[in-house]
This record gives sequence, C-alpha cells and structure tokens, in this order.
Amino acid sequence: MRPIGEIATEKLGIPDAAVEPYGKYKAKISLDHIRSLPERPDAKLILVTAITPTPAGEGKTTTTVGLGDALNLIGKRAMLCLREASLGPCFGVKGGAAGGGYAQALPMEDINLHFTGDIHAIAAANNLLAAMVDNHVYYGLEPRLDPRRVTWRRALDMNDRALRSIVSSLGGVANGFPREDGFDITAASQVMATFCLATDLQDLQRRLGNIVVGQTRDRKPVTAVDIKAAGSMTVLLKDALAPNLVQTIEHNPVFIHGGPFGNIAHGCNSVIATTTALKLADYVVTEAGFGADLGAEKFFDIKCRKAGIAPDAVVVVATVRALKMHGGVARDALREENIAALEKGFANLARHLANIRQFGLPAVVSVNRFSADTPREHGRLRELCAAEGVQAVIADHWAQGGAGAVELAREVVDLAESGTAKLNFLYPDDMPLVEKLRTIAQRMYGAADIELSSTARDQFAQFEDQGYGHFPVCVAKTQLSFTTDPNIKGAPSGHVVSVREVRLSAGAEFVVPICGDMMTLPGLPRVPAANNIEIDAEGRITGLF
Repeated sequence: MRPIGEIATEKLGIPDAAVEPYGKYKAKISLDHIRSLPERPDAKLILVTAITPTPAGEGKTTTTVGLGDALNLIGKRAMLCLREASLGPCFGVKGGAAGGGYAQALPMEDINLHFTGDIHAIAAANNLLAAMVDNHVYYGLEPRLDPRRVTWRRALDMNDRALRSIVSSLGGVANGFPREDGFDITAASQVMATFCLATDLQDLQRRLGNIVVGQTRDRKPVTAVDIKAAGSMTVLLKDALAPNLVQTIEHNPVFIHGGPFGNIAHGCNSVIATTTALKLADYVVTEAGFGADLGAEKFFDIKCRKAGIAPDAVVVVATVRALKMHGGVARDALREENIAALEKGFANLARHLANIRQFGLPAVVSVNRFSADTPREHGRLRELCAAEGVQAVIADHWAQGGAGAVELAREVVDLAESGTAKLNFLYPDDMPLVEKLRTIAQRMYGAADIELSSTARDQFAQFEDQGYGHFPVCVAKTQLSFTTDPNIKGAPSGHVVSVREVRLSAGAEFVVPICGDMMTLPGLPRVPAANNIEIDAEGRITGLF
C-alpha cells in the first residue's frame, strides 16, 4: 500500500489540506473541498450488478474492483465507489465487502471491520433517537406520543435474531412505559438509508427531521423534529458524512462510504461519494446490492431519481456455478461440467438482461471465472448471451487483477461512449404506491400479482393520506429468488408476491414493503464465519474474507 495522501494527490488532484487521514492508508475527504469541485458533465458512470446470487455471492465487488483497475490500465482515469461492510455478514456467511484475490480494496481488514467508524456513528444516531423517543413518552411531552404506536426501532451492526422483537422498559416506573420494541441491523436502518441519500449536512438534517417515529392517540404522525432530535443526530454524523478514500491493490482510488443492504434497503453507496467521484474521475464504477431485480432496480428508481444521475453502461456479473444452480444442480455438484444445467439456468440471466433493457441501458455480461469452469461451459454461455444481443466476457481479475479484466474494460468503454444509454424509470412519481409495487413485481420479478395483508393495505392507504404517495418503493425481499421463497431458483413466473407489512422511511423518502418471510435483522447461520476468524501474536488476522 502507498500512503493514502499520495493516492489522493497523484490520482485525484486532491490537496493535502483536504485529506483527513485515519492512519496511513485510509482517509476522509473534507466536505469543504467537495463543495469547491466543478461539475464534469462528460464523466461516465458504470453500474455493476448481478444475476440472482448463491448465498456466498458471485463476486460483484471483486468485479467492480477488477474493472476499475482494468480501466486505469487501458488509460482511463477511473475510480470506484463501494459500500461499507456490515459486521453481520462478515461474521455470518457472506463475508466482507472489499473484493477478493488480486481485485481487492485495501486495507481489507480495516474495511471489513470498524473502518472509520461510520456505521457505528449511524447506529449511535439511530439509538439516540430511540432514547429520546422513550424519554419523550416518559415525561409526557408534547406532542404526546401514544406508547402503543411508537414505530421507531433500535439498531445494531450484527446478525442477532434474539433482538428482532423485544419488550423494553421493564423494571418499574423509573424505567419508563413497557412496550414492544425491536432491533434492525444498522445496514438496513432508516438512518443508514437517509445518510446515503443526503447531499450535504443541511440536507441530512432535514431528512433526519422528517423521520416519523410514531403517532399520537388521534393518529397524527410524530417526527424527529417534534422530538427535537434532528440536530443532535446530525452532529453525531457530521464526520461520517465525508466519504472515505482507500486504494486497490494496484493503487487506484476507491471511495467506500455508506452500506445499506440491497435486500432490505436500497443497496447503494452514498450519493455524496458517487457525485464527488464523478467530479474527480473520467470513469466511475459503482455497484448495487445483490441481483439486478433488487439492487439495480433500486439504484435506478431510487438513487438515480433522487440524485439526478444516470449510468452510461451496466455490467451484469454471472458465474457458471450460479447458472448451474439455477438449472437445478445441487451445491455439492456445482464443480462438475453440466452444459444442460447451464442452458436451463441461463433463464435467470436472461431475465436480468431483459430487466436492464426495460430501463433503456446497454449491458455487458462479465463471467467471473472460477477454477472449476470448463472451456465448453464458457463457450456455451457466450453463445447464449450472443443470442440475447449481449456480449459475454470471461474475466479473470480475481487471479490476475486489472489485467484479467482488460477485455471487459474495453467493452464497457465502447458501451459507455456509444451514447445509447437513456435511463427510463419503471414508474412515475404520481403512480399510487400499491401500483408502484405491482409494477415492480410484475416487470422485475415476473409475478402475476401482489397480495397484501390487511395490515399492509391499511399502511399503504395511511401513507398516501399523510402525503407520502409520491415516494418510490424499496422492496424488502429475499435476494436468492425472483419470488419470496429463497428455494425457488431460475426465472419463475406467474407467482404472487405477498406483503405482510409496509414501513415508512420518511428520511430516505421511500416506503418499504416487507415481502414474504424477510427479516430486517438477520440471524447467524449454524456455522458462522466467526468460528474461523483468529488473530495471532503478531496481530495477523486469518479467516476474514
């Protein structure tokens, strides 16, 4: 690694005075400097998304890093925008968010653990509001919150199913009014989503103030401004709002900032990081969480809509092993060549490509090479993609770094500079909320319809009555299937998407339908990754990935 100040100055032209180091190899870039940067209307934005993944993921972040390095290798001034890692997946099953092999952001251990403390600051702001809500109820302050209608939940950055639903304030009068409560994982919290969509400190405070924490007895909404919490929450987040700069193995610049989950929240890094990168580089490569049905749709319909940005090309990451899984192959047989299963599973990739076309954007398929892949499988996959009018590039950046993704980089440049991208949103702002959800379910997931519980139906109606009907919809759904059942693979159609409840995210300015059995605080698996993470006497960490 090189000192991060050198990366900032030599690669991005950021003066030393604007670099706020967090040690030798990571830093924040001051918001004052960001405000001074001129717009670069010719900068190209590239989105990296993926097919419906296996539980361990298909290497989307690794591909993003490899593509960024490759773009620099072919002479483009490129940088990356990634999300911060949540400790829950790091110690659970999925691992961190720094890429892998020779396509990594560094320092990997710092990025995947506490990094610069942003996620902890977000949890602190979330829980400050929770404490102020309960204090407001305790003293009976105006407006008088009905304890039965408090909707604000606490947050922590760890998979912990035991805290999904709790009873708080036990122990007597001095501890407040006992009520049902619960936790969300910080990466799926409303404060995280709000933080990532804010454009500056003033916008952040405005959005935080709009958060609805509950209702009075006559069902009038009570906000964080009413609780007088918006200012103190913003103070806790003032340093976190500056984007974090690190580097790839090949010394190229990376912003890693914000980390909302793509299966619950909107799955994109911060607007501040992306828009700043577009002022600093000719090419900006970013990613959206999980498959294109979730992350990419939310990137387009929420982040691009709110931030006024649009991608010039889309990379859809696929792997032979995942396509064989969608073709019905069991996990322990994925290393065996199986052309028939690949052909059957290709329906999943074809659905995602069709979805990208609905948004009016050109795409390329990046096939993340695995050691068990065979030439026949790669050849057949290229043929199948060609039949869809899309080029498939076999990329080997995990093993070779940027050099392994040069062909991909050249195809991305051709697409981005073709001028064919014209972003179309899936639905207009004035479409009713239920119809927005139905449109997503039918056009993205191949569903026949949606099914609302009586609770969800009432919540949709209530949010529209309260003036939130123009908000986009951010679906919380399993990432492992187009349906709400994670066991249904491939490209199913004609299913029904069931919605059990809807949550208002007034700070982030979207509504969140909770579909199927989706949990907003995941649990650890039977054998969590934490079992295998160790540190030796010299401080070397093993088992973290």
